[in-house]
Amino acid sequence: MNNWDIAAIIYGAIALLTLLPVIVPMIRGVELHPGGASFDEAAHFSDTAKKRLNDHYSRILGTLGFWKKHSTVHRRFHYYCVCWTIVSSWLVPLLGTIGVQGSQRWLIVAVSSHVALALSFHRGLKIADKLRAFRLGESEFYDLHRRLLDRPHAFGKTQEEQLEAYFAAVEEVRRRVRAAEADSMPNVEQGGGSPKATE
Repeated sequence: MNNWDIAAIIYGAIALLTLLPVIVPMIRGVELHPGGASFDEAAHFSDTAKKRLNDHYSRILGTLGFWKKHSTVHRRFHYYCVCWTIVSSWLVPLLGTIGVQGSQRWLIVAVSSHVALALSFHRGLKIADKLRAFRLGESEFYDLHRRLLDRPHAFGKTQEEQLEAYFAAVEEVRRRVRAAEADSMPNVEQGGGSPKATE
């Protein structure tokens, strides 16, 4: 085993280690951190309204966890691809100027193949589109949540109007995220074109 073989092994180990932050939330999930006061502390809502709001929040908690997990995974994988693309863009030409020989060729192949594979997954799984969808959905929900707590009259004059407008707005956010997720489903391009999914 020569120095180029050792360099290829070190490169592979670093590439794998830097992928761990992507893999860990896929397996363990991500903890939600809503922060701030909850509906129970909201002085401008009746006990009945607080129960309705808490019940609604408990039903959407699973969705928020799903959005958080996927936005974290997609964000980390996106930056994983960006960082390794930058590294390979100067590493491959640099290795090429040294003179390609035997084991050195395998290091160049390893670097190029690793980045090509990562970018293929990034493009095929539409990571950027899904990251945008999940992150915006999560952000929009918490914006609505805070607005209802801070400025309930922005949703309507009466308490009933406020709750109904809030529930409708949350439903709209969920609908948009589902639509964006469906639009960014992975596809495999073949020959003369890719099959289109029908809605």
